[in-house]
Order: sequence, then structure tokens, then C-alpha cells
Amino acid sequence: MTFPATNHPTVPMTRSADRNFSLHGRLAIVTGGYGVLGGMIASGLAAAGARVVIVGRRPDAAAAKVAEIEAAGGSAQAIIADVLDPDSIRASAEELAKRGEHDVDILINAAGGNVSRARSDNRSVFEIPMDAFDEVLRLNLHGTVAPTMVFGELMAARGRGSIVNISSMAAMQALSGVLGYSVAKAGIDNFTRWMAVDMARRHGDGIRVNAIAPGFFLSEQNRAVLVTPDGAPTDRARKIVERTPMGRFGRPEELMGAVQWLCSDAASFVTGVVIPVDGGFSAFSGV
Repeated sequence: MTFPATNHPTVPMTRSADRNFSLHGRLAIVTGGYGVLGGMIASGLAAAGARVVIVGRRPDAAAAKVAEIEAAGGSAQAIIADVLDPDSIRASAEELAKRGEHDVDILINAAGGNVSRARSDNRSVFEIPMDAFDEVLRLNLHGTVAPTMVFGELMAARGRGSIVNISSMAAMQALSGVLGYSVAKAGIDNFTRWMAVDMARRHGDGIRVNAIAPGFFLSEQNRAVLVTPDGAPTDRARKIVERTPMGRFGRPEELMGAVQWLCSDAASFVTGVVIPVDGGFSAFSGV
């Protein structure tokens, strides 16, 4: 029996751990890279040595994030594009090529979020408008698939790259009030596994597709659901903390260790997984 050759040289045992986790010089696309979680991921990648490209629809927010990363000593640039428009994403790839950036090493699909009209916290699920359900599904699932199809194809042509999607606790178990968001994130889990298998089998072991599943972090989108106007936790927030063994919400910077690992050579044999970053929420039965 013979074994196929890999695209990677054997890593010597003397190689330093820092170098194994380094992203120095790699080009990282971060969609939604100016949000609370996406923005922290973008900053973390830059701190690890990546050249970060913020992709999103909001020029002012993207420019502010680029300025923040550069002020911290990192490398960043912005491209304005809509993750729901494949033509817009393709145009962003062409714009990068014009800037001399032909080789995309990392794609973080951080664009997404919930849609208030699609929530059913205080009403029957049967009252959710179908167009609101479609909106949240497109924002999260289509907003991950479309950039992957464009930048993933560039990675396939080179035979190397790392894609990290953003899943959720809502994909793993039923969370009240968020049907559309839950369905979208469950789709991202399956899409992650599907693309990991297809990319590796068709284009080699140099391309990996994984996801992280954040637990509960305060962001602009969920703040009204988790915090009252006077700053106190809502009933929903208290229930979440009770079900989280660590007894608190996550801090955005706590996502970075898992993301950097998945993007680095340290995870060169890791593909098709969804990593919870949740303080133990997904492990706890509540008893």
C-alpha cells in the first residue's frame, strides 16, 4: 500500500511554536470586518502578521477599522462590496488584483447577524413574515456562501488557503426567538463540512474550511435583547449566564486564539470542524 504525498513539508520538531502559529505576510479577507466580533478578528489577524482586507458595504466603518489597525502597527486596507451580490464580490477580487494582491491566503466570513423582524420573542413563530425569514437567511447563509465561491476558487487555483466561517450556538440547539438565524447558522455548519470535503478531495490538502461557533458575546445587534436601557441584564441574559459554566459572556478578543490557530500552519491537518468558543455553554445540560 502506498500513501499520497502531501503539499506540505514535514514540520521539524525544532521549529518554534511562534512560527507555527504566525500569519506573517498572509493576505486575509474579513467580510464584516468592522463589526464587534468581525472587527476583533480583523485586529487579531493583523496582530499575528496578516495583511488584512476589510470587506463590507459601509465605507466609513471600513475606513475607521483600517485606521485603527494601522495605528496599532498592522497592515490593512478596505474594499467596499456587498457579500450578498456575487458580482460585487468578484469585483472586489479584481480590485485586489489591480492593487497587486493576487494570492488570498485566508477568508473569514464574519458578515451576518439577526434581523429584528424575524424574531419571535414576544409573538407566535407563525407571525414571522416570510420576507424577514428570507432576509436573515440570506444575510447569514448566502452572505457566507457567495464570498466563499469567489475567494475559495482563487484558493483552489493555488492549492492552498484557509476559510473560517462563523457559526453559532443557535445551530446546535433550539434557542427561542431566532428561527431564521438558527436555520441559517445550521446551514453554515453543513456548508463548512461540505466545502471542507470537496476542497480537500478536489484541490488537495493545502485548503482547509472550518468554523467557530461563538457562545454569547455582547454586540450592537443583540445588546437590546441582553441589556436593559439602565444597563441591567435582561431575563434572557440571566438565563444564558446560568447555562454557561464559566458564568459570564465572552469577550470579543477571546475568539482570536481559535481563529488564529485555524488559519495557521498549526492547524494544517484540521478541516471540516466547528469549534465552540462558548465558555462551556454547548457542553452543559443545565443539570
